[in-house]
Parts: sequence; structure tokens; C-alpha cells
Amino acid sequence: MSAPFSDPIWQRPHAAIALQPHVPAGKHIDVVVVGAGIMGLSTALHAARLGLAVRVLDAGDIGQGASGLNGGQVIPGLKYDPEWLLEHFGPERGEALVNFAASTADCVFDLIRDEQLAVPFVRNGWIQAAHTEVALKAAANRDRQWRARGADAKLLSKAEIAAVTGAHGYLGGWLDRRAGVIDPLAYTSELARVALASGVEIAARQKVVRLSRNAGNWRVEMEGGAEVQAKFVVVATNAYSDGLIPGLAETIVPLHSFQIATAPLSSNLAGAILPEGQAVSDSRRILVYYRKSADGRLVLGGRGRMALPTTPADWAHLERALLRLYPALSGVAIEKRWFGRVAMTPDHLPHIHEPEPGLLAAVGCQGRGVGLMTALGKRMAGYLSSGDVRQLPFPVSPIRPIPFHAFRQIGVATTIAWYRMLDALER
Repeated sequence: MSAPFSDPIWQRPHAAIALQPHVPAGKHIDVVVVGAGIMGLSTALHAARLGLAVRVLDAGDIGQGASGLNGGQVIPGLKYDPEWLLEHFGPERGEALVNFAASTADCVFDLIRDEQLAVPFVRNGWIQAAHTEVALKAAANRDRQWRARGADAKLLSKAEIAAVTGAHGYLGGWLDRRAGVIDPLAYTSELARVALASGVEIAARQKVVRLSRNAGNWRVEMEGGAEVQAKFVVVATNAYSDGLIPGLAETIVPLHSFQIATAPLSSNLAGAILPEGQAVSDSRRILVYYRKSADGRLVLGGRGRMALPTTPADWAHLERALLRLYPALSGVAIEKRWFGRVAMTPDHLPHIHEPEPGLLAAVGCQGRGVGLMTALGKRMAGYLSSGDVRQLPFPVSPIRPIPFHAFRQIGVATTIAWYRMLDALER
């Protein structure tokens, strides 16, 4: 892939972190984490602070995957609201899950504050923008449920959402003030820095190719023949999962999330577009999400083709969405284009698996990975340290590959095309 399509707007902090150039053998390790994204680094950081010896191995570099390439929206909650969670998980598990979901954004912003992370952020909320009456009713229902639980949230009228977004075409929406935006590459890099400072060993460009049990421990083998042994292995590869755990990759549908960034906005445009710095996701079937960056650009993302992009035309659907929302941006250049891979599960919930004792995996962020995986990593560390399954917010479930998974992408592409047409008819 050519450079213009692999260069996101996000920035690493100036302070460089020193990663292990190799994997030393023979040292006792309690936990090996496969994947140095938000989930893996959060797990490693909190496990180390609970007294465990931890090593993180990643096939690439820090922030090279979706953790460093996402839109940087920090949104609490799940795709489902409290009443649905209580109905489907029961009063005890459901209540614990609701409380966990409510806390995920706090986990991120508390970590930035407490660890003094060099991460640009704004915490003025997230708006779910409604473009139809049906979507507006759903927003009102969500508002009722979360405000009954004390959430700092508000239902927005047509005039109010026009004022806070500056965008065209919305009938109203829902503002959740618990949310915010960050620079995701800076955040992932800083998680690595504080994990290293807490005693975690991190080795980049070390692809794990085989896991096997050996006398009660896990043998972790890498390309090139290096290996380590550990009591626990946490596979935190999410949308980049391969055959390391049999069947895991077939439990998710990987999707490409494309993003564009404008040139820095003029003072007039900046004052009219998202003047308070909220993040926005709309209610369309193929939604778009957007926010302003720390240097004053408008960043907009949405689903893209599954083939690797080859020309700027692969982002044309996002440029059309941008001008539909903000016609005044017609003369503003698009300076950055990039994409990452995200994982969806058929039931739109995160899944935790433990196919064998001491081997754990978590997949399925559903577009809320920054807060969700930060919080889940802390809970995963608690489980590794204590063995208490109640530390885990979601039930541990068997690995169940999606039937006809090999044909799933064809179905997804067809569905996306159909939904785009329906969305266009609802303008």
C-alpha cells in the first residue's frame, strides 16, 4: 500500500519508548500477551501492577493496528441499553454489565489523568445524531434509560443539534457527556510507555506462530524459532486474529473502517463546526462518525471496501458524506486518508473465550474499542491475578465459528451496498 494511505493524522508523543530488540529466553513469565494494542497493553499494565511478570509480543509496531488508527472516540456503554442487558443476562449479571459499560470512558480519562499521559483529549461528550423519526425515538429511549441511572446525558432538539454540530440533516439526537475524544496513536503509545515503566517487557515485530501446553505452562513460539513459556497467555489480536487459536478468527467479521481528515479549518469554519468539540456518530445503517482533531481538522470515518485501497477514489463515499453534512467544506482540501480493521460479532457483543485453562482471548469491540478494551484489560488482569471469574464483565463463552464464514465477506459487501442505497433514499 502506498504511503498516502498509511499515514494517519494521529501523532506519537515526542518521548520515544525503548522496546526489547529481541526476546530473552529462560526467564520466568507469568503472562504472555499477544498483541500490543489497547486491550493487550491495558491487560499487561494492570497485570504487572498486580505483581505478575508480563511480556507483550506484537507482530508489528505499537499502534500499527486499529488501536492507533481508529477515530479516537471514547464512548461508554455498549450497542445495547440497560433494559436489554438486564433482560438478556439476568438481574445480577445484567446489573454488573450495565455498571461496567457505564464506566468504560472513565477508565480512559482517569488513566490519562492519573498517569499524566501525553495524550491530546477533549471530554465534552458524544452525540448520537438522529436523521429519522424512528432514530429519534430510539434516542429518547436510550436517554430515558441512562438518565434514570444518573448518566450526564441530554436529548437534543433539532435546533440544539444544529447548534452543537453545525451539520445539516438531523432531526435531533442524544448527547452523552461522559464521552470524549483522544488521539488514539498517542494513547496506545503512552500505554506502552507506562507499561514498560511498570516492568512489562514489550517486543515488537515478534509474530507468535504457535501455542502449546507444556507441563502446565504455555509454550509460545515465534517466527525465527524463539520461544518463551508462561502460566497464562492472553490473545489480544481482535480483528487481526489468525489461526493461532483454532476457530477464533472465524467467530468475527473483520471490517475496514476508512477515515479522512481535512486541512485545518479556518477560524470561521472551526467556530461553526463542532464548536464545543464533541464526537458524533449518526443513525444511518452505514453510519459515519466524525470529530475535530487537536490541530483543528475535521476527521470523518465510516465503512470502506474490504479490498486494500489503491487510489483516493476508495474514500470518495466519505467525501460525499462530508459535503452532505457540511456543504461549506466544498473548497477545503482532504489532506489525509487512512484505514484500519475492526471486528464485529454476530450478536454485537464482545466475546471472552478460554478454550483451554490459562489461554484467554477477547474479540469484538463493535466500534467502542478505546473505552471498552481499556476497561476490559483491567478486568482481565484481575482475573489472571485472582482466578475469580467474577472479575470478567462478560460470561466466558465457547468459540463458535460463524457458519460459512468463508462466504461472510460476500454477504457483508452485499449488505453494505443495500444499506447505502436505503440510507441514500432517507436523505
